[in-house]
Amino acid sequence: MISSPDNQHLKTIRKLADRRWREKLDLFTAEGEDLVEAAERAGWEPEVLLVSGEDVDPPLLDEVSSLGSGTRVLGIYRRRFSGLGGELSLYLHGVHDPGNVGTVIRTAHALCDGPVTLGPECADPFSPKAVRASMGSIFARPPARAGFGELGGTRVALDSRASHPCGDVPRPAVLCLGGEREGLPDDVLANADVTARIPLREGGPESLNVAAAAAIGLYELRTCGARPTNAGAAPLRRMADRG
Repeated sequence: MISSPDNQHLKTIRKLADRRWREKLDLFTAEGEDLVEAAERAGWEPEVLLVSGEDVDPPLLDEVSSLGSGTRVLGIYRRRFSGLGGELSLYLHGVHDPGNVGTVIRTAHALCDGPVTLGPECADPFSPKAVRASMGSIFARPPARAGFGELGGTRVALDSRASHPCGDVPRPAVLCLGGEREGLPDDVLANADVTARIPLREGGPESLNVAAAAAIGLYELRTCGARPTNAGAAPLRRMADRG
């Protein structure tokens, strides 16, 4: 049983609180029985698995845990990324909050068959906060990494200034969202195949949390049906009124 704070595994866990070390070592942590069980169901083998009271003194595990006291189990895993694909997927650009990134990964896992693709300036999906917010979906559907120009299919950019709501678009389709304050950059909006908005109640908030916008947008695209990609571009042009 680990009884020294200088144990190498504990030193590694401390390092993995920092994004730079997660990227350098290509590792991340998952804490708690639910996440460790989700990893096991998805076929992920831990590099290290520490059970409180069996493999490590409980106070030592609490000391390195991002959750604080009461951590029952902590695993160290090697990072994985998905490839691009799917009939319906999601792209994030400039989403800085790791909790939002993790929640969007969970939402996309529930509503579409493709991964969440992370573009520039997004929070680390393997940070402890993002992993917790994903509720295990980070293991079942790891994110992808790509720039906007690498996306295939119909790129649907959510923009509050767009004229039309989400609707029926040719598949495969990628719903594109930006950060809550900045939104998508102008070059992404200019090159999107479709721009669309989520109609909000007059007198209500001016914007939605990015995770809420992802859920509504994916649901709309999923339930509006899909045309084959050769079905013609006229409806697409009408929808993509960029003025």
